[in-house]
Amino acid sequence: MANEIERWKREFLEYIEIEKGRSLKTVENYNHYLSRFFEFSKISSPKDITEEKVREFRLTLNRQNGRKVKGQQSATMKKNTQNYYLIALRSFLKYLLKKNITSLRPDTIELAKTPGRQIDPVSSGELERLLAAPNGSSISDLRDKALLELFFSTGLRLAELCSLNRDLDLSKDEFSIRGKGEKVRVVFLSSEAKSAIKSYLSKRGDMEEAMFIQVSNNKTSEKDLRLTPRSIQRIVKKYAIKAGISKNVTPHMLRHSFATDLLQNGADIRSVQMMLGHANIATTQVYTHVTDRQLQEIHKKFHGKKQ
Repeated sequence: MANEIERWKREFLEYIEIEKGRSLKTVENYNHYLSRFFEFSKISSPKDITEEKVREFRLTLNRQNGRKVKGQQSATMKKNTQNYYLIALRSFLKYLLKKNITSLRPDTIELAKTPGRQIDPVSSGELERLLAAPNGSSISDLRDKALLELFFSTGLRLAELCSLNRDLDLSKDEFSIRGKGEKVRVVFLSSEAKSAIKSYLSKRGDMEEAMFIQVSNNKTSEKDLRLTPRSIQRIVKKYAIKAGISKNVTPHMLRHSFATDLLQNGADIRSVQMMLGHANIATTQVYTHVTDRQLQEIHKKFHGKKQ
């Protein structure tokens, strides 16, 4: 028979899945983070969760997952990763408080301080070379061209792009996408993206519903041909290398480029927030640092110059 804490954990996970609309992946992650804490702390009831047990768990997280590198100290678990555990625990404690169950107050848990996110998007010249890199007429070249243009046109997350089906209405300049937390938003298609998608789909002779699929010759009817996130990451990297870009270009970096391109051309941050599907504007504000640097360069160049 499951102990009390396991019962409450199960009810909490069902709550965030059904009532909060969290994805199955989020529920799975929260289960992992909470289970690690319960196993470490050897607790069987919500009242067993104490500040001291949380502090000991944090120390353990901070000192683990080190990988030895020649001539260097082993690295500790990243602060962001440590915070995932704390966020899950704090959410669980908030649920217990909502249910009037005696336990540690959620506001006693502070997240670890993390360094500010460094945004280093590709430059406009690099982006042009990247988008031009798939320049052949084979179906794989046309697919990859469509994929890159769609990333830059819409600012989609990698998982969102993977989930797309080929039934997009290309007579319109927009479509709806279901993103994080099952929230639906509208994204917009550039003429370049529409043209690239049409060229790609015109070469397709299969009945697969997925927009982006494997195009190798050894496919079988039982195999799921939809491209995986890992496959798309490899495609982006392949063309970045072909375009002579030394940065580690990722699908998420193309999302950065989408956002900074809008801001640098005068879009307001609230609009960019909506197009990216960010729940909190603070997440979007990280992109203003890039445009702030651009403004600083303009200030240096033009301010206080004697005629």
